[in-house]
Amino acid sequence: MSVKVADHILERLRAWGVEQVFGYPGDGINGLLAAWGRAEDRPRFVQSRHEEMSAFEAVGYAKFGRRLGVCVATSGPGAVHLLNGLYDAKLDHVPVLAVVGQTDRSAMGGSYQQEVDLHTLFKDVASDFVETVTVPEQLPNVLDRAIRTAYARRCPTAVIVPGDVQELEYSPPPHAFKMVPSSLDRSAWTAMPSPTALERAAEVLNSGDRAAILIGQGAAGARAEVEEIAELLGAGVAKALLGKDALSDELPYVTGAIGLLGTRPSYELMRDCDTLLTIGSSFPYTQFLPEFGAVRAVQIDIDPHMVGMRYPYEVNLVGDARATLRELIPLIDKDRRGVSREWHDEISANVVRWNGVMDRRAALSADPVNPEYVARALDALLPEDAIVTADSGSVANWFARHLTMRGDMRASLSGTLATMGCGVPYAIGAKFAHPNRPVFALVGDGAMQMNGMAELITAAKYRHRWEDPRFVVGVWNNGDLNQVTWEMRAMGGAPSFLPSQSLPDVPYAEFARSIGLTGIRVERPEDVEAAWRAGLDAEGPVVLDFRTDPAVPPIPPHATWEQMEATAASVLKGDADRAAVVKQGLKAKVQEFLPGTRKGKGAS
Repeated sequence: MSVKVADHILERLRAWGVEQVFGYPGDGINGLLAAWGRAEDRPRFVQSRHEEMSAFEAVGYAKFGRRLGVCVATSGPGAVHLLNGLYDAKLDHVPVLAVVGQTDRSAMGGSYQQEVDLHTLFKDVASDFVETVTVPEQLPNVLDRAIRTAYARRCPTAVIVPGDVQELEYSPPPHAFKMVPSSLDRSAWTAMPSPTALERAAEVLNSGDRAAILIGQGAAGARAEVEEIAELLGAGVAKALLGKDALSDELPYVTGAIGLLGTRPSYELMRDCDTLLTIGSSFPYTQFLPEFGAVRAVQIDIDPHMVGMRYPYEVNLVGDARATLRELIPLIDKDRRGVSREWHDEISANVVRWNGVMDRRAALSADPVNPEYVARALDALLPEDAIVTADSGSVANWFARHLTMRGDMRASLSGTLATMGCGVPYAIGAKFAHPNRPVFALVGDGAMQMNGMAELITAAKYRHRWEDPRFVVGVWNNGDLNQVTWEMRAMGGAPSFLPSQSLPDVPYAEFARSIGLTGIRVERPEDVEAAWRAGLDAEGPVVLDFRTDPAVPPIPPHATWEQMEATAASVLKGDADRAAVVKQGLKAKVQEFLPGTRKGKGAS
């Protein structure tokens, strides 16, 4: 039997180790779909409810599987739908390949049905590599180069295959003029800075007494080395959100997240340090970094195009985090521990104090349930091999501040694009990458209504393929697009605008039950912990619908009484929930000034 171009594409994906492809069918990829039938569903075709979800699932698969994510879509509208997920991959530096159909070559330029200029469409999101296959001999080179580029540059790439080309007999490029052969091998490589640059960096780091370290997702493979240099420097370690799982939160000098969604200890660490080491992060909010000119700073990043652009670093080390730290650590003065002991103790004390604040905030009464308590209750129950995804919105605050990374836990969210609607499809992609691990998706009601409910159908469809049945979706149901509401209050000085912010109360648990999943609605704080435990004990996907209070504020770590008063003043201009908002805000803020350390969790 002859091998068609579509057959060869699937064969080459298998040769690259691709096991799952996330997609949605359409006549623009009929040739590929027929080839999947001949290949007995290898690699496995995972059918989402929408092409945007296919892309998000590929991103989640790539993030948590630390390998290439692949999505496929038909021509025209299918290709357009991929864009948001692919932009998420681009901005968070995730390797994803999109294989996209196109109208037949004979119809191109004829304003044919579903004809879209796909090169123009993808030229920004897949700017590192986008190509159309017009003859069989372009393969396998185009596909190989797309995959190699996605891995090397940690980016999305796109291969466009017209429908008639998919059906052509495959013939490899001959040993001839203007033919481009290819190879599968992608040998490992490591980027390293020069010895001179390492010595300059060590001089900077050895010069200070109060060191701070900021890590991002680029430090994920260097956990032991980050611990070692932090202990040598006596440094505190703050984490950008994409680096939340790069280091254990159980270490006493780890201050947690940084930025608007961050912690007070991280804010104080950056405010009071005299030297800064940034590892694998492109954290953009410079107002949360030390004052310009106040500290000496070093950056380590594998991407030469991303170094030196967020802060005036004195030394920019271009290299792999683990390999670079291994060469840098021997150059750090061994007597630094004693010099920095007082600073180290201060950082640890700040972390203990903040944990007490978080306990007290979670324990505050609310109407009906405190959203902080929902996250706090989950924290103690999470298995050490759990994978956690968070959607954008106020739920990201509770994810960032209340979940303690420990053991082999993994966690992520849409860090740079900060798009809504990624939480559940991320979790599905993670579950296909690790079918033997429990997965949790933390989602607001806005994101759940946008994308999450439809993708529950995908979870129901594939639940039997997952070795570990635990797939838990927690919905913070507060009837409000809460993050934007609070941004309007705090930053815009405007009360909530109900026509844009109010959401209907959808029965998420009932919907889950209607498609054969477990659904539990929680309206009392005393039922929160039991609901999480039920989710962990269930033999399949579970939706927990927590009815939470929209008046509980996601207070930034640097918020002052004066700023709180300004927010209260804007609320009192005419906010529909003004009394509850002012009351909850004051209750939350005052917890920072009370004595006490970490206590048992509750909701009184």
